[in-house]
Amino acid sequence: MTPGELVRALRRRWYVLAVALVLAAAGALQVLRPDPTYVSTAIVVLKPPVTGSQPNQLANLQPPLAAVSYAAVRQLESPAGAAELRAAGVGGTYRMIPRNSGTSVTPRYLIPSLQVQAEHSDPAAADAAARTVIEVYTKHLADLQTQQGIPDRARMSVDLLVPPAAAAQSGTKSRALAGVALLAAVASVAGALWTDRLLARRRRRREGAGADGGHPAAGDRVPAGAASR
Repeated sequence: MTPGELVRALRRRWYVLAVALVLAAAGALQVLRPDPTYVSTAIVVLKPPVTGSQPNQLANLQPPLAAVSYAAVRQLESPAGAAELRAAGVGGTYRMIPRNSGTSVTPRYLIPSLQVQAEHSDPAAADAAARTVIEVYTKHLADLQTQQGIPDRARMSVDLLVPPAAAAQSGTKSRALAGVALLAAVASVAGALWTDRLLARRRRRREGAGADGGHPAAGDRVPAGAASR
């Protein structure tokens, strides 16, 4: 299809472009006036038990603690863990991000701290969801130590370093508007071309049927003498 043919097709199907323009305007309005979203963030740390040789728990953080914490996170990220969190009342989007000193390629998880994020349209609900995730995470660690028969004085504990605090999440409106405009342009052109081809195909079929007139072709006619035999 040449550029001239493309322009003529778009001019013929201007109404498709008009519908796409209306839908794009509705999408742009939603981008400019989005529903408020809040993200609650909290940070917890897994600490070893207090001992006589090391009374400061934060000075005795070891890689094995980070491994245990990550194991609990993996349990909660499983389908069974997600179902457990939903049953506990966690709705919306949530994330559990281990904070470590490694890289994304070779994570070492040397720091046994965990960042918990919960997203919701209500800030109070976002904070409540983050607290619930922390409670379930703490319960998993306690159950793990109970299964191993660890006495209370020798157990690891979870300390809340940063309490849940919801903050409004704001995106870049210019990028969102550019995305809506690009999507509308592609969809409108594709829709106009598809409509033009569909209608042209139907018109050719009607014209072909009208030219035939429902009569048999000349080669199909039966001679009169042969019909009377």
